[in-house]
Amino acid sequence: MADAERIPGFATLSIHAGAKPDPTTGARATPIYQTTSFVFDDVDHAASLFGLQAFGNIYTRIGNPTCAVLEERVAALEGGTAGLAIASGHAAQVVVMHALMMPGDEFIASKKLYGGSINQFNHSYKNFGWNVVWADPDDISTFEKAVTPKTKAIFIESLANPGGIVTDIEAIATVARKAGVPLIVDNTLATPYLCKPIDYGADIVVHSLTKFLGGHGNSIGGMIVDAGTFNWSRDRKYPMLCEPRPEYSGMVLHETFGNFAFAIACRVLGLRDLGPALSPFNAFLILTGIETLSLRMQRHCDNALAVAEWLSQRPEVAWVSYPGLANDKYSALARKYVPKGSGAVFTFGLKGGYDAGVKLVSNVKLFSHLANIGDTRSLIIHPASTTHRQLSDAQKVQAGAGPDVVRLSIGLEDRNDIVADLEQALTA
Repeated sequence: MADAERIPGFATLSIHAGAKPDPTTGARATPIYQTTSFVFDDVDHAASLFGLQAFGNIYTRIGNPTCAVLEERVAALEGGTAGLAIASGHAAQVVVMHALMMPGDEFIASKKLYGGSINQFNHSYKNFGWNVVWADPDDISTFEKAVTPKTKAIFIESLANPGGIVTDIEAIATVARKAGVPLIVDNTLATPYLCKPIDYGADIVVHSLTKFLGGHGNSIGGMIVDAGTFNWSRDRKYPMLCEPRPEYSGMVLHETFGNFAFAIACRVLGLRDLGPALSPFNAFLILTGIETLSLRMQRHCDNALAVAEWLSQRPEVAWVSYPGLANDKYSALARKYVPKGSGAVFTFGLKGGYDAGVKLVSNVKLFSHLANIGDTRSLIIHPASTTHRQLSDAQKVQAGAGPDVVRLSIGLEDRNDIVADLEQALTA
């Protein structure tokens, strides 16, 4: 194979995709372009940028060179055609739905999702007139039954937060294709190192860059990746992409931009007007994190499996939900979708119930008790006493946050130290 045809490996892309030495200074690291706006060459150049006849920098709310490197890198890692950096994972979801939905439209979502997404879909989206219909990823027929003429998308997570659940992406992609709607996959917990949803039929991938891609608990960010696989003009369901845009002299985005039209629509119609721009400084920190993604994710997975196996043997523990365990109900799906490892986040139940959960998080020393995942540090939370405390016991159980549940995000420390901390906390 000639060098020009060679496809770089994952670790190489993690370091080099989208980046090159700064042409002015020769800086090897991507500079932080901490500026609000950019000078035009002349009046014609400015007009072409504003009319989408040329690509370039106008204003950091719409695009920034530091963010552009991040966008290209994550798109390359996911196997997509284009990316768009956003201020947070939640904001990325809003911008995606803004491009797809009109008031009164519906989308189908997996019941097994991050609690913040469940809250966003159930409540905040109602203000836009966007309606969620819930389906069970353990029963694919529930997705088929939920499809109506108002359905505009299906939303799932590859690895679901927090319960160590692997979603059958390919099966749900089949439902989406039959319905003629895009499949959106939140790939935050898996990252493209463990799973590339586009390979299994995803049309749009979203991330909270805050978690494993950034990986160091220091920056909030989100990402949208366009797979370039969906025909936005078919059936005329998506007017933002298939109808003339008055703000761009009647341009039809799908006709003009083809297989990266969705990313363009999210940028020039969503990010431009809704405004959730990512800070160039945060983009820089997240880019630095991505350079070690393959190393970190493998260590996360190896540590998590060791801790899950250890917990499953403890007398204080009633159950462990981690798909890397041979007897886990999702182990077969894990072998298909995440063969290199089942991620770093999982839950387990304590026989002592609520009180035991509160005592455990109070007694840890190495673990940090906080509401985040994907850090280099090991993290712990007892959802029933914190993030889900406003719910009834029945509601907590339905949400996967029953009184006995503890969630771990296993970090990069020596695994013997992680186990030792849990042991002393359980014993105490």
